[in-house]
Amino acid sequence: MNDEDKRGLICHLINGSSLALEFPKQSENEAAALLKLENVLESRQLLFEADGRLYIIPFENLRYVRVYPAPANIPGHTYIKGASINHVRAGQS
Repeated sequence: MNDEDKRGLICHLINGSSLALEFPKQSENEAAALLKLENVLESRQLLFEADGRLYIIPFENLRYVRVYPAPANIPGHTYIKGASINHVRAGQS
């Protein structure tokens, strides 16, 4: 898999564990990828095959998900672009 086709997903679960996936590009074009994203958002679960097994993770078991590379645009959704993250511990400002 070349770097241009490399995709990744890190699921941070509510029990404190994480799953990191790396996979090839799943859609030939941006429009098809956006339809797949809408499907995931509507179904409220992540489905993926890894190592010959099917995994189903309901959104209720997720704290957050990191996806890379970030899409250039997600029509119908507003989000902040170009941000950086500074980790702040509870009780600090």
